[in-house]
Amino acid sequence: MSSINETPNGWMKTTLGEIVDTANTGLDAIKRAPIVEEETGIKCFRIQDASQKKKYKNWGNTQVEDKNYQKFKLLEGDILIARTGNTIGVNHLVKEDIKSVFNNGLIRLRVNDKCDYTFLYKIIESRLFDRYVQSIAYGTSTQPNMQINVLLGFDLLLPPIDEQKAIAKILTAFDDKIENLHAQNKTLENTTQTIFKEWFGKYQIADKLPEAWRVGKLGEVTKICGGTTPSTKNPDFWSGEIHWTSPKDLSNSKEMFLLSTEKKITEKGLNKISSGLLPKNTLLLSSRAPVGYLSFTNIELAINQGFIALLPNEYLSNQYMYLWLSLFMKVVENAANGSTFLEISKSSFRNIDCIVPDKKSLQNFDNIVNPLFEKVLSNLEQIQALEQTRDTLLPKLMSGSIRVSDFKE
Repeated sequence: MSSINETPNGWMKTTLGEIVDTANTGLDAIKRAPIVEEETGIKCFRIQDASQKKKYKNWGNTQVEDKNYQKFKLLEGDILIARTGNTIGVNHLVKEDIKSVFNNGLIRLRVNDKCDYTFLYKIIESRLFDRYVQSIAYGTSTQPNMQINVLLGFDLLLPPIDEQKAIAKILTAFDDKIENLHAQNKTLENTTQTIFKEWFGKYQIADKLPEAWRVGKLGEVTKICGGTTPSTKNPDFWSGEIHWTSPKDLSNSKEMFLLSTEKKITEKGLNKISSGLLPKNTLLLSSRAPVGYLSFTNIELAINQGFIALLPNEYLSNQYMYLWLSLFMKVVENAANGSTFLEISKSSFRNIDCIVPDKKSLQNFDNIVNPLFEKVLSNLEQIQALEQTRDTLLPKLMSGSIRVSDFKE
């Protein structure tokens, strides 16, 4: 293996600007490319399509003159990077020629024959590149911007084209496995929701209910608590070993299980939170801005004031409640109030009417769905391990400190 400080034989130091033929922004979003909902005109790719990972069929449509279509149409290998807003640096790789243009919130890079576009895209997805993008952004914190000429100053090491493709193949294998596991989890969650609807979701409060079922309040069949934020001005409360979460963690991950948190607190910080340390399998519901993020905890943690936490092992299991909340979140939102943003209080949550099935039905249901939830968790743990391995491997492959030849077939 080569030293990370050395340039391997056959590799060259270069910049992003030297390996792209085209670097330009897209159609003006207001003057030339208004987005319409009707299925007419041409698809137009925007920042929100990248940040929300929307499929092609869900992109908006716009009317485009032929000269602009030819200038801004998307081809296989095009790399798009958000250049403005709070999602600056969000990116997308076009994997095939598509009938679409892109708007001017994005920069398009089209590589020359020195570079394999998949190899470059793996660099652009990396934390190293994201740190560079954040460092060159200017403007306000809510509306940063990025100039193309500064972006193109990014330094990188470029292997020979065959080694670029081999590196890209290794990293793509990780991404494909991760994508497959995410797809499995989506299928598993859909299955649990289908089972829930079949067993329980078809009944309304006013319906004639099965024998031994009744109408009750959520507060009778669940146990909930809230949290707080220890003073951020006191360093004695922060950077400890105890996981502490806010709805931001759920917003960033959007996964059924929360495996880690961005911030940690100390024992002194924990002492400031009346609900204390919550156990694994607590169900978190974001209670404001917005109402509705859901996630199970797979770690012991403390929570801030933006949650209603449902403790495990109550009459209605948290698996049941996850599916109930997913299906009836509108009921929770209707119980929320607030002028600036909606918030559901603990007392309002406890007072929500719900159907209470008999214990045997609930136990039979949990016996069926629990293995599905456990499989989702197992897949998420695999995803986390794969991402950590990939993220550790990527800079070493990109610097030449690990070579493709070091991998056994």
